[in-house]
Amino acid sequence: MSRVCSVCGKGSMSGNMVSHSHRKTRRSWTPNVQKVKVKTATGGVKEAYVCTRCLRAKKVERA
Repeated sequence: MSRVCSVCGKGSMSGNMVSHSHRKTRRSWTPNVQKVKVKTATGGVKEAYVCTRCLRAKKVERA
């Protein structure tokens, strides 16, 4: 599953995981994307990955 929002383009980020002794290893954060059925501009329905922030802001119309 591609962890990218189809509305805003939000994707995964990377950074350092820092331990108590301050040793650093790489880690990644993934956005909270959900697979939802979305109405398209032509009136059809398709499945898309949309982040929860875009769902809450009503940036897409669910089918």
